[in-house]
Amino acid sequence: MPHRHYCTYFDHRYLPIGLALHASLQRVGGEFTLWVLALDKEAGDFLSNSGLPDIRVVPLEALEAFDPELKATEGTRSRIEYYFTCSPCLPRYLLATQGMDAITYLDSDLSFFSSPEPLFEELGEQSVLITPHRFSGTAARTHAKFGRYNVGWLTFRSDVTGMACLDWWRERCIEWCFDRVELDRYADQKYLDHFEELFREVKPTAHPGANLAPWNVASQPVTMENGIVQVAGRPLIFFHFQGLRRVDNDTYDSNLTSYGARLTPALRDGVFRPYIADLRDARTVVSRHSTAHEEQNLRRAGLSRIRLTASHLWKTLRARIAGNLIGVQ
Repeated sequence: MPHRHYCTYFDHRYLPIGLALHASLQRVGGEFTLWVLALDKEAGDFLSNSGLPDIRVVPLEALEAFDPELKATEGTRSRIEYYFTCSPCLPRYLLATQGMDAITYLDSDLSFFSSPEPLFEELGEQSVLITPHRFSGTAARTHAKFGRYNVGWLTFRSDVTGMACLDWWRERCIEWCFDRVELDRYADQKYLDHFEELFREVKPTAHPGANLAPWNVASQPVTMENGIVQVAGRPLIFFHFQGLRRVDNDTYDSNLTSYGARLTPALRDGVFRPYIADLRDARTVVSRHSTAHEEQNLRRAGLSRIRLTASHLWKTLRARIAGNLIGVQ
């Protein structure tokens, strides 16, 4: 099996989430290197001193020195928008400096449940692999404006087409990358809708077990077969845990309610509880070295404590009514 290169980014607030991603790759990912763009010094120091195998740290300063046009956008964008702008810049930096044949960008809130090799087989000799949202339920009506494709998994080969596509995406994000829908743009994501029309050798994955998520799980038959999570009869490769929120020490909100989906026994026991176990283990490890690791939604960082508390209470109530809370021991 080839050695695979993945990259992601997070700051100290998301250390447990990043470590849970790494743990899942260790279980099912074969030989790999996970390149982590450390978005602040605390995350970089922790990762550099952790001794975790298969992780390579990229300091934010190194990326900014390589790509000064990225750094020049920092003062014009919020923190989350600047992080979004890094999405194409990180894989471009790695392909240019590390001599690898291909790089796969991963959102940090993914977890792998079976080998990702079927996705590389699906890519074949093509240059770029992208993942559709496959919006279902109420999300098909409310979230289509955010784009047909999701940034969760993106593979780029270091060939002419792969690099041209990646360069184009970076240029667009340098020009405009904001956390709002405007015309035909949304953050770093809606640019992906143009990949196929602008570049040959772009492959959208058709695997139902790739990027299962709160926004598409309502239309996918998810079952447990001999202890293996299946999606439409094929193994779940990775789940995107967007919006998962800890309510208290023993309760989590799956965020399924936001998209009109329901928590089934297979999702609860085969997907969410194993991931939550990884998160809790990671939180324990991180807490030995740092107390400032609580996951925070940067989109809500500007809300007052009263508004934030009210929002959390309302979301928790809705999830409880829908049966979408997860209890853990």
